Amino acid sequence: MALVFVTRKIPDIGINLLRAAGHEVDVSQKDGVLTRDELLTALDTKPYDAVLSLLTDTIDGDVFDAAPSAKIFANYAVGYNNIDLDAARERGVTITNTPGVLTDTVAEYALSLILATAKCIPEADRFTRAGKYDGWAPELLLGSDMKGKTLGVLGAGRIGSGVATRAKKAFDMDVIYYDIKPNEHLEKEIDCTFKETVDEVLKEADIVTVHVPLLESTTHLINEDRLAMMKEGAILINTSRGPVVDEKALVKALKDKVIRAAGLDVYEDEPALAKGLADLDNVVITPHIASATEETRGKMSEMAAQNVIDHLAGDTPQNVVS
Repeated sequence: MALVFVTRKIPDIGINLLRAAGHEVDVSQKDGVLTRDELLTALDTKPYDAVLSLLTDTIDGDVFDAAPSAKIFANYAVGYNNIDLDAARERGVTITNTPGVLTDTVAEYALSLILATAKCIPEADRFTRAGKYDGWAPELLLGSDMKGKTLGVLGAGRIGSGVATRAKKAFDMDVIYYDIKPNEHLEKEIDCTFKETVDEVLKEADIVTVHVPLLESTTHLINEDRLAMMKEGAILINTSRGPVVDEKALVKALKDKVIRAAGLDVYEDEPALAKGLADLDNVVITPHIASATEETRGKMSEMAAQNVIDHLAGDTPQNVVS
């Protein structure tokens, strides 16, 4: 039997798997993200053999040292920018993630944000609830059609490709994309065009959807200068990582009508929003729920738990990142 600490309650399927494998599982009882001190204290309570962490946990050398017997940290997320991989390697700690499972879910959600912004759906909902609807009008809350518009995809990995494919097949949109290299599989799947720079995509697209990892090179990838490159009627969608977009610059661009609208599920300083963002009518803001379906979150729980189980059994987990 091994001791496993889970930093926040996750769907039961993963917890039940760990216990069925004979392990003792402690789940944080706090309904929220543990502060740094709370996390360090919790890990020091018992000689844990494994930790199942969340993307909202900052895992660095001090955290590893608080649980020296834990030689695996299984991240309940696709991304792992919350973990200091160098510190993990120095201490011989295995890091795993849950890739692939949320590809379709997030792609669907990104498309939902595109439709919500382009069709003025949240604005129409607020308008109607406020009792302002007094009958049909020819120019009331005019949105945009999808067919024939150009979708620009920044980051044509699994999720970006999923959005591009859906946009092309469902709405007959023109698709252009940027990545560090052409995606031959995507180009075989749909008729789309590779662009060699981010700037080309921003200048040509009617809707830009962002699907890049958070790296030093992608922090503020979308900044004031690049927002100014976009079409006046353009829409920006971000379901990747908040710091990819300079949120203060975006607020200004939306206020000044530099671009038409935005749809955001992630934020630069979560859970805080940039000043003035929530006051804007031309932005759809949701609380980091792009992967929030029962099916996907349950599968993430299962995968993270299985990574722990495999490691504790002396096997190599399927989803090792470091």
